Amino acid sequence: MTYQVNDSDLRMLLDVVDVGRSDTLVEEGLPRGVLEHASDLVRCDVLSFVEFDDERRISYFDQSLTVENIEDGDELDAFWNNYWDDLSCCYPTVSGDIRTITTVSDFYTSREMHETGMYVEYLGPLGLEHEAMVCLSAPAGRSRRLLFSRERGSPDFDDRDRLLLSLLRPHLNELYQELESRRRPQPDLTPRQWELMRLVAAGHSNAEIAKALVVSTTTVRKHLENIFDRLGVTSRTGAVARVFPSPPY
Repeated sequence: MTYQVNDSDLRMLLDVVDVGRSDTLVEEGLPRGVLEHASDLVRCDVLSFVEFDDERRISYFDQSLTVENIEDGDELDAFWNNYWDDLSCCYPTVSGDIRTITTVSDFYTSREMHETGMYVEYLGPLGLEHEAMVCLSAPAGRSRRLLFSRERGSPDFDDRDRLLLSLLRPHLNELYQELESRRRPQPDLTPRQWELMRLVAAGHSNAEIAKALVVSTTTVRKHLENIFDRLGVTSRTGAVARVFPSPPY
């Protein structure tokens, strides 16, 4: 039977976003009130908001509700050592699909999951059994995810949970972009520099940019040097991440 959203669900969903706009701005991630209301909307034992680079094994932030953050040590090593072999973890990166709400049970039966390295070495020792993942848009090379986890013995995430998280995702995505704009005001670039940065973000080389703007490659390099100085970065990748912190989806 397909779950139907009721008025109570919608009020709780809107509360998640409303508290994000009214709560105290945090330096990174989401206000704690957002996590608290989200865990009320979809019950979980652990709720984490994370951003990382899975190719380089770099964590940019890890906000966890109800548990201590795992900063380093054997547990974190176990996560990264099993990341690319675990279909439920690497699916968004491998497929490019960040819109679909996924659960571990989308990829494994209970028996299969218990035999994975991720469960044996990482999730099992933490006492976690079920997980639902909500991906938000992030700069190239990064993953930004909201992870709802339930302990061993708890029921799996159901149609209601999946539907509510699907409805919540675009609002959370928009909220996060608003928070980022408040944390990092739009760079003060000239119209010409904005034009050039759009071409850089699209992946064009200096020669291609020079042709598009009808200037020399020397002029393009000089523009880039000035942009780097203004933004306080040292590379094209850093400039793109600063000017366009997330794609609009």
